Amino acid sequence: MYEPIGPDLFRHLKSVGDPTVSSDGSRCAYVLSWIDQESLEPRARIYQVGLDAAAGDGTPRPFTQGSNDGHPRFSPDGAVLAFLRPGADDADSTRQVWLMPAGGGEAAQLTHLTGGVREFAWSPDSDRLALVSDVSPTEPPKEPDLPVAREVRRIRYRHDAIGWRGDSHFHLFLVDAETGGCVQLTSGDWDDMAPAWSPDGSRIAFISGRSGDRDVTATNEVYVVSVPDGVTPEGDPPEPELRSHGLADVAAVSWAPDGDRLLAAGGTGDGLMVLWQAYLYVLEPGGPPRQLTDDSLRPCLGYPGIFPPLELRWLAEDGCDGRILFLGDSEGETKLYETAVGPDEGDVPFAVTVGGELLSGVAMDCRARRLVVTGSDPASPSDAYLIERDSEPGQPSRRRLTAHNDGWLAKHTPAPMEKFLLEREDWDIECRLYHPPDFDPTQRYPLVLEIHGGPNGAFYDSFVPWHQVLAGAGYLTLAVNPRGSSTYGEEFVNAVLGDWGGDDFRDLMAAVDAVCQRDYVDTDRLGVHGYSYGGYMTTWMIGQTGRFRAAVAGAPCIDLWTMYGTSDIATSFGETQWAIRLAGGMPISRNLASELAEGVDTLAYRLLQRSPIKFAPQVETPVLLLHGESDARCPIGQSEQYFQVLKRLDKEVEMVRFPGCGHGFLRTGHVALRQEYLQRMLDWFRRWL
Repeated sequence: MYEPIGPDLFRHLKSVGDPTVSSDGSRCAYVLSWIDQESLEPRARIYQVGLDAAAGDGTPRPFTQGSNDGHPRFSPDGAVLAFLRPGADDADSTRQVWLMPAGGGEAAQLTHLTGGVREFAWSPDSDRLALVSDVSPTEPPKEPDLPVAREVRRIRYRHDAIGWRGDSHFHLFLVDAETGGCVQLTSGDWDDMAPAWSPDGSRIAFISGRSGDRDVTATNEVYVVSVPDGVTPEGDPPEPELRSHGLADVAAVSWAPDGDRLLAAGGTGDGLMVLWQAYLYVLEPGGPPRQLTDDSLRPCLGYPGIFPPLELRWLAEDGCDGRILFLGDSEGETKLYETAVGPDEGDVPFAVTVGGELLSGVAMDCRARRLVVTGSDPASPSDAYLIERDSEPGQPSRRRLTAHNDGWLAKHTPAPMEKFLLEREDWDIECRLYHPPDFDPTQRYPLVLEIHGGPNGAFYDSFVPWHQVLAGAGYLTLAVNPRGSSTYGEEFVNAVLGDWGGDDFRDLMAAVDAVCQRDYVDTDRLGVHGYSYGGYMTTWMIGQTGRFRAAVAGAPCIDLWTMYGTSDIATSFGETQWAIRLAGGMPISRNLASELAEGVDTLAYRLLQRSPIKFAPQVETPVLLLHGESDARCPIGQSEQYFQVLKRLDKEVEMVRFPGCGHGFLRTGHVALRQEYLQRMLDWFRRWL
């Protein structure tokens, strides 16, 4: 019996991610995440699945028994699986490295670092691990039961997804896989992350935020450090060498097979947009970076300090410089790409897979003949797939490995998705329209416009929970990638800078106009919902037009001036996103100090012109504000201001506060609050549409 997908979907769906493949390609381990139905607490466990179909071991099975296991990595010799799990001591809530025989057995805790472990990488000989741990210069209070004041000395003292940082930083450590002996490799007033071992195990490349303006930008560089013998070296640690000369920002790095050159994903511009549009470069000692890719695709990256970067694999080939395998995004789809390293201008990446999905993980065997990717498509929330590159030349085979959600999906049909392009001046705007599963074109349906965050995010060919919930409730759901969205090239992604509420707003309204031409759209019942920048655009829209009968704004920023003074990314993000060109063509980020010294009137005035709160008197649309109380990215004061002003103007507005929730709580918050967010959104649209 068919049931619509409802706000409780988070309680039932399972997520597959973070794969690792044994060096011989015989098996894959991955993380399965779900919600415990009794406690409603999140659970994560490592599963294994055999990759040899003929061997009959293709059924996924639990490998670990913990409640919060993650980041599995096979040792290069295939004997051990390392993973992260909270320490065995109940007083230690940090995640540590644990080791377990690859064939099964008892897990043993390897590390006992005060700051826990965020990520790690095996040495080529499987004897050691390089890992990233949090290092705090502050001693714990002598009287732990008493409250303690916290000092702030720098702008980047907190991070919405990590929490309080103070003067803490991530640094590299070296640990012996047999004894657990540990030594710190890097130190300083900056973060060091993403270690990558050289093929001979003598050096480690890593990403570091050591630039002089590190407190106001989010840029990173590539450094290489020599690895001492053992884990108890004498003398001072070796000094790292900068290897990314010519690049402004880097988000991933790996080694060439020759152990001399590096492969990096980064950019040469101001660096602040590298996560939204990066390029692949070859870094040669003493030479400038050589660019391998253009902006027709974007290499898939992690997020430094939060999610480790995805693997970039440089393959050696006889008689040539080798080839590179990586995941890339293009026009709202993810594909596995392959490209030559040679300098020939005709060498362009080609897609190994066909797209139509969002891939978030990739792992390979030692020869990169067998690869496992994890991700979703519009009809499937999360799965793992095996890709065999040597099945047929140019035609790799693909086989589904997991089916953890099939039972639930058999009773809950996902909404079908339609893609179309809208011609807008110099751009083609890509749109996705979700129809209710029981759609009847002879009927008329209300339409909800969905707006993504960023503004440099994007809607993909993927399973989006709120889209499915809205469509399941009978709403046509329109998801648009206006200018400013990533995966459509650098010029497109940069088009929104300094123009929030300008052409991006007009792109969205043009998409609504186009869909409203269809007979089955009830143009008198239009709604709009967005989160973060989507919340900004939702509140901006209802101040510009009265066409929407209901609006739901999640974590909006409605006053750019006050957000600049309170957001955890005000400088690294806000100064570029809200750039106001001054005399001489200089952006606000280069003249901010002098403007503040002269007085804030001109700057505040210009930011106010693009702030939704300025247009509050014009709002006639009932609006629901949904906001996490612990949001450091778009602080809840933004919703509080908007709510108070609208109430004072006798507008129809309600605000819902979610205790203890940060900016990313729709993905990581307590399941009861995530469900309540979707339920309140749905109830608001039912009430007004």
